[in-house]
Amino acid sequence: MKKYLEVGKIVSVHGLKGDVKVEPWCNEPEFICDFDRLYSKDGKKEYEIESSRVQKNMVIMKLKGVDSVEDGQAMRNKILFMDRNDVELEDGFYFFQDLIGLNVIDADSQEEYGKIEDIFQTGANDVYQIKSDDGRSYYIPAIADVIVKTDIDDGKMYIRPLEGLFDED
Repeated sequence: MKKYLEVGKIVSVHGLKGDVKVEPWCNEPEFICDFDRLYSKDGKKEYEIESSRVQKNMVIMKLKGVDSVEDGQAMRNKILFMDRNDVELEDGFYFFQDLIGLNVIDADSQEEYGKIEDIFQTGANDVYQIKSDDGRSYYIPAIADVIVKTDIDDGKMYIRPLEGLFDED
């Protein structure tokens, strides 16, 4: 598993004192506001957060040492990462990056359907795009009636598909 996970991208400067506007890449923009520090991809560069707030589904953030419009402009297009050890997820919750690539297996027959290729947030529930070995895509709702077990360490998700979900026609 990756130690550093993407949480957002700096898209512009906000104001005259170097605040930056971050496009959040997580379910809720408030999630990013809970961090005291974020990192570069490899964790070698640390960004200390002096303050952050949500404004219109974006995060306005003041980073230590970024004190002017020019400093903020130099940060544009940087991807911000969190250390997975800084967050404890509730049981049954996972980082999207950990779900991508899991083998999807029928919980009863052990038939392998493919791998999770993408995740879509629809509002009511997430939807997992499964890509089979023959290149076909299938979509399964991420609901308790379908998802039986998720084993990140073993790289497998066990499901009970809804009727007709994997039919050829």
